[in-house]
Amino acid sequence: MKLGIVGTARSRALSVAALLAAATFATGCDPAEARVHTGDTLFSNNCAPCHGAQGEGLAVAKAPAIGGLPEWYVKHQVEGFRQGLRGTHFDDIQGMRMRPMALTLVNDEEVAKVSAYVAKLPPANPATELQGGNAEAGAGYYGTCAACHGTDGMGNEALGAPPLVGASDWYLRDQLEKFQSGVRGAHPKDARGAQMAPMAKTLPDGQAIKDVLAHVATLGKR
Repeated sequence: MKLGIVGTARSRALSVAALLAAATFATGCDPAEARVHTGDTLFSNNCAPCHGAQGEGLAVAKAPAIGGLPEWYVKHQVEGFRQGLRGTHFDDIQGMRMRPMALTLVNDEEVAKVSAYVAKLPPANPATELQGGNAEAGAGYYGTCAACHGTDGMGNEALGAPPLVGASDWYLRDQLEKFQSGVRGAHPKDARGAQMAPMAKTLPDGQAIKDVLAHVATLGKR
């Protein structure tokens, strides 16, 4: 009886080994090394379904244009989602959808690879979608923004301020509203968000937000 049990166990072990060998032969690699992805593969699998094949964004999915964003900024935001600095507030539906996608990147190396790939994509510079903004009035409000994002809207890495030109205007509106309401920038470890929140609150209402974004639209493209 003992020999029968041992024989059965040995048979199962051999079967498992055979399956692993078959998988290795089929993929051409050691199973332990199966997860080796390049930046383009990571992007195609994790980002493109919402943000588009070239990072052009998809408004209906609430996925902004990300093509050509600075590598440092993409990396910081992905890490923020992975660490729970973003995408954990109950009212942040889009952020809560983004966070599990960020967590599919299993380590810092994968985050770095996909961030570098996004930065090399051509800037999408999506068309303006918001209507009713007054660019002249927005120029006055933009003075507060220019301190970090630059008079040209191209951003400042040293201050952690991303470029605003070439961004999806509806996305910028949504983020300003989230900063104003505390949906974003309230996490105690989100230093950059905490810096942005009071700046967003200098815009008194929805019209002011549309005005400042109308001004941003006049600054050009990336």
